[in-house]
Amino acid sequence: MSFSLDGLRRLGNRLQIPIPKDAKGFVGRECPQIACEGYFKIKPGTGLKGKDLPCNCPYCGHTSSHDRFWTKEQVEYAKSVALRQITDSFQRDLKKLEFEHRPRGPFGIGISLKVTPGTPTPIRYYREKTLETDVTCDACALQYAVFGVFAFCPDCGTHNSQQILQKNLDLVRKQLALAQTQEEADLNRHLVEDALENCVSAFDSFARTACRIRAPKSSHPGKCAALSFQHLPRAAARVRDLFGVDLQAAVPPNDWTAAHVGFMRRHLIAHKAGVVDQQYLAETGERRALLGRRIQVTAPDVERLAGVVAELGRHLVALLPPP
Repeated sequence: MSFSLDGLRRLGNRLQIPIPKDAKGFVGRECPQIACEGYFKIKPGTGLKGKDLPCNCPYCGHTSSHDRFWTKEQVEYAKSVALRQITDSFQRDLKKLEFEHRPRGPFGIGISLKVTPGTPTPIRYYREKTLETDVTCDACALQYAVFGVFAFCPDCGTHNSQQILQKNLDLVRKQLALAQTQEEADLNRHLVEDALENCVSAFDSFARTACRIRAPKSSHPGKCAALSFQHLPRAAARVRDLFGVDLQAAVPPNDWTAAHVGFMRRHLIAHKAGVVDQQYLAETGERRALLGRRIQVTAPDVERLAGVVAELGRHLVALLPPP
């Protein structure tokens, strides 16, 4: 009796296991660096075109080939599918050995061989995780998703901090436009003041991230983690000490002053119920008659601040060393 493994041979030396996409067409990825192991998703067919392109971790920036970024769940799934295909093929090959010799004559002895299939190898199905932020890279058009907000593009490696800053400033302008449609004065004021706070917060988050990812190239990496950009003159002095970058020179002096005043007004609204105190007057040089009064913020003030903040962001990214 001969026995051939034709089914197994047809499988070949390499199995190709398609990895399922989620409902939006994204595929999960996982950083191979043990210190990171960050999870993210990309949408195949978007971004850079070509063979053997590298993949970049959006969190730590580690670069390697795409076949190093499979998630643990995907690996287990692929193993289970491969094992199912192998065991199914082997069982089909064994099935070919079945025979049945019926007994002959009054005292004949019959013999047969039956192959009873075992329990199929279970498939280790999984579900891709839900992430917080969907991004389309402005540089290469890759669609990807990450935890948090800021990230390197997995295809071209461009960091999205300036892109996120611009999107947040666009939201600030939409908020100002909404405020102008409100007839109720208190609601109008609330929306304008909230837009001011969002403008300052957007720049603070952007600039912190821009410096953090470049910390190894600063004069004191440990200090980069404690940077704050909610007080412009102090932030400018620290950036100058750490990176040798003159943030104040990015805009004309009158725009820098207007931005500083805007940031100080945000501080009053966030921490002093909007009431002018002595520190505000000393920082801005505004009239002492404002002491104890509630600060007034207008939509044009915030619109101007958004423009200055955008220019400061472009200047900062252009002058800081590459991450």
